[in-house]
Amino acid sequence: MQASLLTTVLLPLALGVIMLGLGLGLTLDDFRRVARYPRAVLVGLFLQTGVLPWAAFALALLFRLPPELAVGLMLLAASPGGATANIYSHLAHGDVALNITLTAINSLLCLVTLPVILNLALEYFLGAGQYVPPPVRKIVEVALIIVLPVAIGMLVRRFAPGFAARMEKPIRLLSVLVLALLIVAAVAQAWSTLLAWFAVVGVACLLFNLASMGAGYAAPRALKLPKRQAIAIAMEIGIHNGTLAIFIALNVLGNAAMSIPAAVYSLLMFFTAAVFAWWASRRDTAAAH
Repeated sequence: MQASLLTTVLLPLALGVIMLGLGLGLTLDDFRRVARYPRAVLVGLFLQTGVLPWAAFALALLFRLPPELAVGLMLLAASPGGATANIYSHLAHGDVALNITLTAINSLLCLVTLPVILNLALEYFLGAGQYVPPPVRKIVEVALIIVLPVAIGMLVRRFAPGFAARMEKPIRLLSVLVLALLIVAAVAQAWSTLLAWFAVVGVACLLFNLASMGAGYAAPRALKLPKRQAIAIAMEIGIHNGTLAIFIALNVLGNAAMSIPAAVYSLLMFFTAAVFAWWASRRDTAAAH
């Protein structure tokens, strides 16, 4: 009961409040800039759909994961970023407008790419492909949690700029507190799962997370994209929507084992993303002095 209250009410509510706060710091010009320089969007989308599934596939083979866990890792790779990626990007001084744009496009794309990748994984690892319907309902939920509060925040910024400026620091503090609470809640909720399965799938999940985040930062920097955009892309493709992957594993595929990689990954990514955000913001501070 506590777990369901956390995931169905408190978590979306907390994320919604934080996304409202992020909206207070954004203007339409931020999104126009993303549209004018689409290279960052294209790089992020290519990494998400063209590179990550292959990385997950290679790790599944390398670690000889049991078939159901291998499918679960592929399902995770096919899932887009979520609201948490936007929060971490904000804390690391990334381009939040790019994050929101990528989350929106990735979420729409995954209506096509996720069923395709998942069916291929089921066919390869279990020898039995099965039709996986596009996760429309969950995508709509993600859109409501992200787009609606951001739009409200941007309207407040437009019509009450003084209030928006005053709220920026408290909202950043609230973001840190909510993330800390989420980590504690996630650890408490998934502790037994983590202990039971970490030896089997934990290292593969950790390496996949580090590879996702590393490629997400290194590729844009190699292409001479601004650091803020590289941070945004790293967070977007390094922080997957584990909730969506768990939902599909349990409710669509009816297979609890397939949800384990997403549960383990979701826990690990809180810590790796926090270290990355600290490193990125520390470098920003050092550059300013």
